[in-house]
Amino acid sequence: MAFGEQVGFVGLGGMGRGLVKNLLKHGVAVTVHDLDEGAIERAVSLGAERATSRGELASSSDVLAICVTTADVVQSLTLGADGMLAYMRPGTVLLDHTTTSPSHVDRMREACAECSVEYCEGPMTRTPMHADRGEVNVLYGGDEALLERLRPMFACYAENVFHVGPAGHAIRIKLVHNYIAFANVASWCEGFALAARDGLDLDKVIGIISAAGGRSGMLDLYGQATLERDFTPHMSLANALKDVRYYAEWLESTGLPSGLAEAVCDAYEAAVREGHAEEGCTAVIKPYERQLGVEAKLAAKK
Repeated sequence: MAFGEQVGFVGLGGMGRGLVKNLLKHGVAVTVHDLDEGAIERAVSLGAERATSRGELASSSDVLAICVTTADVVQSLTLGADGMLAYMRPGTVLLDHTTTSPSHVDRMREACAECSVEYCEGPMTRTPMHADRGEVNVLYGGDEALLERLRPMFACYAENVFHVGPAGHAIRIKLVHNYIAFANVASWCEGFALAARDGLDLDKVIGIISAAGGRSGMLDLYGQATLERDFTPHMSLANALKDVRYYAEWLESTGLPSGLAEAVCDAYEAAVREGHAEEGCTAVIKPYERQLGVEAKLAAKK
């Protein structure tokens, strides 16, 4: 079923460009905005329209989708007297694909209600490669009737759409997922560096871990690449830190001990301080390597 509503899309980064590509592939009318002129030109070459201003984009969109980096960026774009929300028509939809925080979702839901705009959240799992192929997972938090309205749009770029509950539930699940994933990465990166320091055969290390209880989805995705010194930013270290930080703040707000989450934050913050923010998340291994005076890499094949 075709999606016949006008879509405005803000954010043409790693995930957003793939979503827009697949919307256009399925004949959806899309107008785009991004700070990167090159990203806009690529989208226009695929059939997108270029927004003349953020206000024009907001006022002309039936569904305004935002896929940017942080909650602060979303709020700077949408809230306030000159924010995009002020230009949106009653009954239109603000779809937040950004990985943010529970407090952000609460604030956006309230702001949209005041303007009679329908709000929903759609944080995603998987990678930019999946976005490019139209195979992301959307975690939808919002009204069931609104989900049915948006299903044809999601079908253009999502393999799975999980309705997890009202707005606020999706970001909580996403943060739990990402915290577990990035804590896992930090743990095996630390272990790889320690193994390298003591001269262990890293091919055997990863092989044995992958055949036992230490195996994980993140190890399957990135373990071998890490030991081959491939730090392509499919998920940047900066974004990993952002998500773990949001999780730690949420955890702290409940009164539960946050020591483990803070330790994971510390690991990623150390890598950011050393200049690895725009590398892949497994560059979290580099401070460990520096402190141990080693490089964790597979032996050259004979």
